[in-house]
Amino acid sequence: MGPTPSSSNDRSERRKRNAKTTIQSLEPDTLCMIFALLDFFDLVRCSAVCKYWNTIINKSKLLREFYAKQKQNSTEFSNKSTCSETSLKTYLEELAMEHHRVSLQEGLINIDQWKGHSVGYNDPEAVVGCEDGTARLFDMYSRKCSRIIRMRAGPVTCLCLSDDQLILSGSSLGSITVSGILSDQQVATLRSRITIGGIKTLCYNACSHLVFAGSTSGYTSCWDLRTMRSLWETRVSPNVVYSVQHLRSDKSTLVVGGIDGVLRTLDQNTGQVLASCVMEGNALSSSQNTYGATEKRKGRRLSEGTPIDSIPKSARPPITCLAVGMKKVVTAHNGRHIRLWKFNS
Repeated sequence: MGPTPSSSNDRSERRKRNAKTTIQSLEPDTLCMIFALLDFFDLVRCSAVCKYWNTIINKSKLLREFYAKQKQNSTEFSNKSTCSETSLKTYLEELAMEHHRVSLQEGLINIDQWKGHSVGYNDPEAVVGCEDGTARLFDMYSRKCSRIIRMRAGPVTCLCLSDDQLILSGSSLGSITVSGILSDQQVATLRSRITIGGIKTLCYNACSHLVFAGSTSGYTSCWDLRTMRSLWETRVSPNVVYSVQHLRSDKSTLVVGGIDGVLRTLDQNTGQVLASCVMEGNALSSSQNTYGATEKRKGRRLSEGTPIDSIPKSARPPITCLAVGMKKVVTAHNGRHIRLWKFNS
């Protein structure tokens, strides 16, 4: 005679109750709630046990701020059991953003005495290149300088971070120093094959391991970080190149902007200038709201050999920095405006 349905259900329930619960079976949010109840020294011990817990422990710090904030500002979330998962995650994200924002502000105030020239960020650390030739690493959670790395004898004019714990810094002498974040040791020096002036901007492509630089004399250069070898150098402008950027995961094109205000697209592999663009002087349409004025202009592609001085400066204000998106480029200028460039192909 087979077991009755009720006895089968009882055995199933007993098996569930007697099943061994491992630490891997706990959800990250559950671990976060547990860590939020521990003091600082217990958290240190936990972080030494499991690498997976390190990020959760950082999250638990924000969780404590969340509970403290709700206790002060609202009675709705004063009881932990009444806190919904959705609202908890929302507040954690907001706190994390605020945490990083305040940390960066405080970090910039703290390093003012060293005159920081450039900033790179790789969660959870911000790296600041300073006039005294050092790169100072700031932990975004403790809001303190965690490490000082000697990069060069002169000022660090610009820097970028690789995906394998390397810091690349530019100098006014035209060389690029590569140092290890963990070892605090200089790994290599990238030098140009010709005199290109001081390095003004750096950009690293993690997909192709290529390093791109813009100089004060208008050159854009490229090195292979795996072989530390110079691949190409092209003078794209008669003046300073302020910014070089590419779309993430893209190995084909590089966008360059500088003091002459011309937006240029280069081939990442050869350095060949594929296109040079400016905007027409006359606005096609304009509108204004509480946030400011918006004008729509038509872009123009320059033919090869077009004299830059023949183009009005109003159509090409200096490009101080830029960001690359899908068929779009955003440029910032010395004035109180930015430009959004849209490309059909």
